[in-house]
Amino acid sequence: MRMSVIGCGYLGAVHAAAMASIGHEVVGVDVDARKIEALAAGRAPFFEPGLAEILTEGIASGRLSFTTDMSAVKGAKVHFVGVGTPQVKDGYAADLTYVNAAVDGLLPYLAPGDIVAGKSTVPVGTAATLAERVIPTGATLVWNPEFLREGFAVEDTVDPDRLVAGVPAGDEGEQAAAVLREVYHPSVAKGTPFIVTDYATAELVKVSANAFLATKISFINAMAEIAEVTGANVTTLADAIGHDARIGRRFLGAGIGFGGGCLPKDIRAFSARAEELGRGESVAFLREVDEINMRRRERAVQLVIEGLGGSVYEKKVTVLGAAFKPHSDDIRDSPGLDVAVRLHGLGAHVTVTDPEAIENARRVHPQLTYVADRDEALTGADAVIMVTEWDEYRRQLDPEHASTLATGRVVVDGRNGLDPEAWRAAGWTYLGMGRP
Repeated sequence: MRMSVIGCGYLGAVHAAAMASIGHEVVGVDVDARKIEALAAGRAPFFEPGLAEILTEGIASGRLSFTTDMSAVKGAKVHFVGVGTPQVKDGYAADLTYVNAAVDGLLPYLAPGDIVAGKSTVPVGTAATLAERVIPTGATLVWNPEFLREGFAVEDTVDPDRLVAGVPAGDEGEQAAAVLREVYHPSVAKGTPFIVTDYATAELVKVSANAFLATKISFINAMAEIAEVTGANVTTLADAIGHDARIGRRFLGAGIGFGGGCLPKDIRAFSARAEELGRGESVAFLREVDEINMRRRERAVQLVIEGLGGSVYEKKVTVLGAAFKPHSDDIRDSPGLDVAVRLHGLGAHVTVTDPEAIENARRVHPQLTYVADRDEALTGADAVIMVTEWDEYRRQLDPEHASTLATGRVVVDGRNGLDPEAWRAAGWTYLGMGRP
């Protein structure tokens, strides 16, 4: 099938390349000429495992192309809209400027029978409004939310755990759903759940999933706060309650909290939209979820201060990690980078290392020192804090080896991913998040 993808950022670039990898003919469109130039040359503008390979393959096959010219979408059967919905500068709501511009830009090139498939995360009610602009062209709007995990985005696109299609009522909706089943034929054929629903439900599926995950993370971090004043061990607590099938162990890892380009902005936008709908009290708990999340960053800073005897001034602190999660170079709302900036503000000499995110971090926070090599970053450190659980920090860093590099012996485990006994046996003062 011939299709277009409007917006070639993280979501759009992955979606375009993944659709080409399963046999579709895809053109990606974006206003950023430098991004398009890189993609057209087969260079991924960000780090995502597996993307470079399917990008190169798609371009070589002729099934995948990129352009800044919107007219290139003409003749495509399905048009995916995957532009960003950032938080507005003066509030919590989602900024729909890019979504509106993408749909308006598409309108002159739509033909009767075309499908416009929204993938961006939007406030509930957005699709119904956009549909009114699409209807006069004879095309049909559907809402097809994405559920990508950074670091696994290619896998999640090619082999998703579920597919959701929000469609209009009647024959038009049934026909649009049938087209989307063709688009995702390999997944549908293997039995992946394909849920057909209305616009509002499809929009809510994405934001409610993110709100639930954020709540689960903040719940265990709230328990970590209690554990810290009672001497309990939040990791053992999470293991114990995680055996309950109704709860599960995933997303019960206490630490410095969540970040990235989705969870923080999405729960804030959800709260803002609920207020607009007169139901702010229904999701009022999300404000506390957000506050708990932010408190954990400050707690990590406090642990470094405590470990260094009450002050970080003129102390060398090595921060292991800059990306908000491993297997990514995304630093958007990175808790670890926020911790690094706070320590710098208190007078510490902060050195940050990360396998993939250094250049992105340097552009945003040039005041910090960046070192690509882990061991070089550890050399001479008075304290070390692990904030992103890359394997080379969590599993591959031997505490005995670290002792030969660092000057001090203080390690703060911002992700509760290190072995406390091993670090203490090597002579380190180990400080975890909610661990005694």
